[in-house]
Amino acid sequence: MKLQLAALCAAAALSAQNQPVLGEDTVKVSQHVWAIMGFPNIAIVVGNRATLVVDTGLGPRNGATIARVAAKLAPSNQKLFLTTTHFHPEHAAGEAGFPKGTILIRNSVQQQEMEAHGQEVVDQFAARSAEWKELLTNTTLRTPDVIFDADAKVDLGGVTARLLWFGEAHTKGDELTFVEPDRTLVSGDVVQNKAVPNIFRDGGTPASWLAVLDKVATLNALHILPDHSAPGDGTLVALEKKFIGDLRTRGLELKRQGVSVDDAGKQLGIEFKAKYPDWLSMNVAGFVHSIYAE
Repeated sequence: MKLQLAALCAAAALSAQNQPVLGEDTVKVSQHVWAIMGFPNIAIVVGNRATLVVDTGLGPRNGATIARVAAKLAPSNQKLFLTTTHFHPEHAAGEAGFPKGTILIRNSVQQQEMEAHGQEVVDQFAARSAEWKELLTNTTLRTPDVIFDADAKVDLGGVTARLLWFGEAHTKGDELTFVEPDRTLVSGDVVQNKAVPNIFRDGGTPASWLAVLDKVATLNALHILPDHSAPGDGTLVALEKKFIGDLRTRGLELKRQGVSVDDAGKQLGIEFKAKYPDWLSMNVAGFVHSIYAE
């Protein structure tokens, strides 16, 4: 049964990753956690009194779709919470599509990034295509109802969602959601499933990302839902750490040898495609630039 679920989730994730318009089909990740697979994957955590949604989709239309799905999963729940893994538009620009009274929660570092760069990045995404521009029409970036520093607990009734900021990785404000008692981690970009990591602009560093993963490992997650790859089990944390550690070690070796950053990116792309053959892509050039910049 577990193998069948893994295969189903992987197939759904692969077919949906480049689809900016979310559908209403869900995959059950764990006892209290469902996912809409798409750009990005959306987590819906259902308790017996309240529901928590993690991420909004690209613009208000997607946000409204997610809200409808959440209401269908738990029609008797009176409270709807919303949080975001980081400030990028596919994760945070759909809030206006959620119903009035939705309680928005976000960590303080992520909110600072939102205030500094949120609208700027929305405008950049809207310029990518006519479809994205239309989806991002009427986007609003409102102030959260609750802002926390490092740890917040949301009691959904029989289910607790811990919202965690462990430090800088993909962005400065990456947020993780750990669902208890399921031991399910909604990992954002911090832990992916065989996908090359990427540091956005002045986000974290390879070293800080590894430090975050050390903290993530202590959660001992049983299920993991990344935002841009297929769900998996807790072994994804160690795999992510191994990949980043291996790439950082080799990148620093080449830097000490005087190899240019561009040549190092090309060389390591070839090396790591051989070392990690089942990864979908091996475009490591951006991460190598981050290694050289440490």
